[in-house]
Amino acid sequence: MAFSDEVGRFREGNPSPLYLQLQQLIREAIGRDILAQGDAIPAERDLAVEYDVSRITVRKAIGGLVEDGLLTRRRGAGTFVAGRVEKSFSKLSSFSEDMATRGKTASSTWISRAAGTVNPEESMALGLSPGAPVYRFHRIRFADDEPMALEMSTIAGYCLPSVQAVKDSLYEALGQSDCRPVRALQRLRAVPFVSEHARMLGVDAGHAGLLIERRGFLRDGRAAEFTRSYYRGDAYDFVAELSDI
Repeated sequence: MAFSDEVGRFREGNPSPLYLQLQQLIREAIGRDILAQGDAIPAERDLAVEYDVSRITVRKAIGGLVEDGLLTRRRGAGTFVAGRVEKSFSKLSSFSEDMATRGKTASSTWISRAAGTVNPEESMALGLSPGAPVYRFHRIRFADDEPMALEMSTIAGYCLPSVQAVKDSLYEALGQSDCRPVRALQRLRAVPFVSEHARMLGVDAGHAGLLIERRGFLRDGRAAEFTRSYYRGDAYDFVAELSDI
């Protein structure tokens, strides 16, 4: 079955630009679950032929949907219907826990993990004296084998027995050491991915991302965690519940 048989054709007499018409067809197909999460979109050249438009028109249509988070490009694989994940800011939880509550399987690829001594930035964030021991964990986080985020964590040395204590979940390891944070301060800002980060997440350089900086604290007030996480902007929504009570 042709893509246009599923998604539909342009409506005769529609005065809207062709790229907007193509966008609308795909939006409606996603909204009606004709196109489901993970479904592949035909290549630009194939869509151009099928809808009798230029590749520039198709590229503009697809690019807009990628920016809006409805589609995602995977380098070397193509363009797919995105599966967005909601992350609540009202609950202190780990990536693994977030994925489990959404029926997804979390996994990681380690970039590095090592013991060291605190640098000036970490010293300020964790309230540690110069020369204090820390553990650093850098990894790519996946949900159902889809790269979602880069996570760079520094943990105060008194919170873990060794770097080998962390397997799949950092917070699980901290809990086993009775050093899981009970509160945190988080800062979020939009960033474009630099080439190295984009390559690790399988997106293009300059792709929209979300940087979350977290400082986690123990019940006695000591800082335990300083984490920088770079999330794909096309795959993550951050949600906060507000109240005037």
